[in-house]
Amino acid sequence: MPNYREDPLMTLDPLLIDVLACPEDKGSLLYFAEDNVLFNPRLHRTYPVRDDIPVMLIDEATTVDADEEARLMAKAGGAITTSASAGA
Repeated sequence: MPNYREDPLMTLDPLLIDVLACPEDKGSLLYFAEDNVLFNPRLHRTYPVRDDIPVMLIDEATTVDADEEARLMAKAGGAITTSASAGA
């Protein structure tokens, strides 16, 4: 019987991460699986991930305050960066 690793965090498909970009500035995002958010540090905004589906609607985004931005940036080393590039 195979030994499967159980991961309590659901993560986005790597192929999806490769194409995700901010809908407003078209730049890359930081994905925090443990928080279920994609973060755009340029616009100080998070996009929710619900049931493994990124909600990439500007109207659904949340502008973060300085404390939340500092918290996210402090753990940015553990985040996954989407591959989109600004202006692409």
